[in-house]
Amino acid sequence: MASGLQRRLLLLLLAPLLLLAALNTWFDFRSADSAALEQDRQLLAMVPMMAASVVARGATDDAPPVLLMAPPLEDFLAQRPSLSAYAFVAREGSVLVGDSWLSGMPPATGEPEFSSQEFDGVTYRIVSQRVHTVAGDLVLRLADGSDPRQQWLRLLWLKVGLPNLVLAVAAFFAVNWAVRRALRPLIELKEAVESRSPRDLSALDAEGSPDEVRPLVLSLNRLFDLVNAQAESQRRFVADAAHQLRTPLAGLQAQVEAWAQAVGATAAKAHPEHVYMENSHLAPAELEGIAITLEASQVFKLRQAVRRTSQLANQLLALSRADARSANTQAMQRVDLRQLCEMLLETHLDAASAKEMDLGLEAVDVHATGHEWLLRELLGNLLDNAIRYTPRGGAITLRCGWAQEPGMDAAQPFLEVEDNGPGVPVAERTRMLERFYRLTGTQGEGSGLGLAIAEEIARVHHSHLQVLDGHGGRGLRMRLSLPA
Repeated sequence: MASGLQRRLLLLLLAPLLLLAALNTWFDFRSADSAALEQDRQLLAMVPMMAASVVARGATDDAPPVLLMAPPLEDFLAQRPSLSAYAFVAREGSVLVGDSWLSGMPPATGEPEFSSQEFDGVTYRIVSQRVHTVAGDLVLRLADGSDPRQQWLRLLWLKVGLPNLVLAVAAFFAVNWAVRRALRPLIELKEAVESRSPRDLSALDAEGSPDEVRPLVLSLNRLFDLVNAQAESQRRFVADAAHQLRTPLAGLQAQVEAWAQAVGATAAKAHPEHVYMENSHLAPAELEGIAITLEASQVFKLRQAVRRTSQLANQLLALSRADARSANTQAMQRVDLRQLCEMLLETHLDAASAKEMDLGLEAVDVHATGHEWLLRELLGNLLDNAIRYTPRGGAITLRCGWAQEPGMDAAQPFLEVEDNGPGVPVAERTRMLERFYRLTGTQGEGSGLGLAIAEEIARVHHSHLQVLDGHGGRGLRMRLSLPA
């Protein structure tokens, strides 16, 4: 937009300047032409006086005639010692008296003839006419090299072209600078809009905008307010719905858990030869080898469905709370990453032990700037995903420390969760951070929101979630770099 306006302004401003330069050149030529016409009249007026200057024949036929110059002629020749010349030429073209370079064939008629001729680097205006003198019929030639029209054509590039060219170049730079300076607020507005995150809908500075652009800025701000209000309404709806669902889901889950325990106990008494394992993390497929009644199997499936629904409600609420626009309203604090990792390790240790996994911690004392409750949610989702999708007996490592990212001058704090599971194809790693996206052929249960929530939390901390290969090329590493 700005570049288009700039080109148009430059064109509209420079075109008149170039037109004025062309008019100036045309007027200069007109002035020179007028001066040349005046010079032609002056030369023609001196022809009779020049003819009257012949006062006698020469002593012989080949001798030059005797001349007696009138005072106006003497003044004319004296004022132009190197720019004037005259000659009396015989009918055969030879010069009888005067400058020899003015020789040539006489005019065909008795009318005066004007011509231009260059001699010794000077362009002369010459008038030639047959005249009758006391020495007989002669051809008179009078030349004037001070004619401005003749010199103008030779020095056109210096006297007209060069000044106009310099003027055009200077005008271009001056106008370009003025246009750029005048359009700077508009260009800054364009850059401010282009550099914004799609999630940043804060109002633009209307007071710092020019009067001509202020209505546009105000209209954009109104549009931002409408979109912001709509997004806020949607976030409130999701948060309220998830919050309202938590209470009845918690009650339902408690009743189903109690029912499942009772049914499990009954099944164990009915089939004492089988060992009943009460494990909240067993999937329905893992229960197939346990001989229980059809009623118990349905109860366990119902319990898993209630757990998934409760988890989805909690994740929707977490996603609403982790939204970048709402989280940015709270100030960031100094977070002890080692203490955070130790707390998450203790929370997920039972779930990892149930699947016979080795859940370890590699941590150093490191602090970062961020929202502790959001980082806790991020680590919890990463650990849940690792435990859920890593095969039984696998290894999961939770890390925090310092690392220098490519392109950074100094090391940054980081959080990392690594597993030795099946990993994720490189082509799928970008999409796995999208909401409700699950990899094809993924075993286990989930809603596809855990990594989307983690990515949203990374955006709040002005970073992004990195999906890397595990050490040795096996498994997956999820890393988040944070400001120190």
